[in-house]
Amino acid sequence: MTDSRDELRRGITGLLPRLRRFGAVLSGSQDEGDDLVQAAIERALSKNEQWQSGTRIDSWLFKIMQNNWKDEIRKRKNVQKKLVLDSAGTDQSVDGRRVTETMLMLTKTREQFTRLSDEHRAVLALVVIDGHSYQEAADQLEIPIGTLMSRLYRAREALRQMVEQTNSQATAEINKRIGT
Repeated sequence: MTDSRDELRRGITGLLPRLRRFGAVLSGSQDEGDDLVQAAIERALSKNEQWQSGTRIDSWLFKIMQNNWKDEIRKRKNVQKKLVLDSAGTDQSVDGRRVTETMLMLTKTREQFTRLSDEHRAVLALVVIDGHSYQEAADQLEIPIGTLMSRLYRAREALRQMVEQTNSQATAEINKRIGT
């Protein structure tokens, strides 16, 4: 049992950068992502008897993180706070309208990303952000490659449509804020 626990600890140590990226993408923030990683590692170490030596540690930890994130979402009562825009218009060398529009669009895109299903965020995180092959991502999520490819297509399409839909809303909001 000690050998298995040592193997688990070494495996977790080697996965930390990937776990942190996955946590940040899943939660939408590095701080919350780090909290997810910490909670997943704590759970993995306290339930180490559930992991079997020779099986994939990364898949097990990614699943723990996804479950922790789902639990966190259920607990939240308030909607994620919106970012406060800086008043960039005071600097003559900065196009305040352009900065405001860009920041607003980034905020809207992040909001739309968090509205994707957990499955869609997970496949985008693994394939698009973390750069895994389809097969690697499918293995980590423990789903068939065809399912992964289908989810990835639907996730990209859903995000594209949501972002396009908010483009006109964001422009209208900016014009309202600056009085045009």
